[in-house]
Amino acid sequence: MTLKVGVIGTGMIGQDHIRRLTKVLSGVDVVAVNDIDVKRAAAVAPEGATVFETAGDLIRSETVEAVVICSWGPAHEAQLLDCIAAGKPVFCEKPLVTTAAAARGVMEAEVAFGRRLIQVGFMRRFDGDYRRLKAVIDSGSLGTPLTYRSVHRNASVPAGLYSSDMPLNDTLVHDADISRWLLSDEVKGVEVRLPRRSSRGGDLRDPTLVLLHLASGALVDVEISVNIAYGYDIRGEVSCEMGVASLPERPSAVIRDQYGVRQRVPEDWRERFIDAYDQEFREWIAAAAQGTATGPSTWDGYAATLVADAALRAAETGAFQPITMIAKPGLYDTAIAQAAE
Repeated sequence: MTLKVGVIGTGMIGQDHIRRLTKVLSGVDVVAVNDIDVKRAAAVAPEGATVFETAGDLIRSETVEAVVICSWGPAHEAQLLDCIAAGKPVFCEKPLVTTAAAARGVMEAEVAFGRRLIQVGFMRRFDGDYRRLKAVIDSGSLGTPLTYRSVHRNASVPAGLYSSDMPLNDTLVHDADISRWLLSDEVKGVEVRLPRRSSRGGDLRDPTLVLLHLASGALVDVEISVNIAYGYDIRGEVSCEMGVASLPERPSAVIRDQYGVRQRVPEDWRERFIDAYDQEFREWIAAAAQGTATGPSTWDGYAATLVADAALRAAETGAFQPITMIAKPGLYDTAIAQAAE
């Protein structure tokens, strides 16, 4: 069977996913596209795909069996609710939604439907290096995790198009999600510290340091630097009771010459996580073909939204910001969700 997919949003990430679904992966066919810019949607639509003028029309189309949402964040809530109402599995790029209230509304709709339909695009969980690091933590061979350090560095960001809130709104959600997943824990509070600004960032608050307080008492130290110049550098190290484990240097040729020993640093997120993006869609396609979803859930999107909101408050106030979560619905309990699937 071939899963018939509609893609909403044909910007950079939407176009990359269309490429992935049509040229890299099997068992899937992009049969429909939609974008607020109809001409752009038509220009990038695969041969034979229908271009829909509205996202709702695409979602309700009888030819579309599952949906990929890559649209503007504030549009996600209505599109997700439409997907749930239609009973169609959906892959939603982060952010899930832009407010905690919207996340609760989407969760309530999915719980009322009675089956998971939504997978959120936190691709780091599908990266081989992160999965091996989690296997070490879960094995217990190093004892209980005490601290985790997460580093996210970009060579640069577009001048005039990137604001000081974006490291916390757009970037921190990845670090928060991967920390929760690696340590099997929840974030209960956030602190933000703003050190001396990089001259490369103009008026941006760059870098940004974030401290996540987890329910277990473990601490997560996050560094976000978006004008570091040398490349796209993602790092992670967990310190446990009896040892330390960290992500490896990204595999590449090691050069030895008169300048010393060096490795090339990935240029951007597409290069660093291309395999993870492919794998998350393989797993989504397999689940969607069965009418359900796997991987990062609506609950995980809700948790990330709470962390981002708290971090923005912490950056403004300079004070610790607590996080209060609703009770976790049983649908998002791993054992229960797997049994339902």
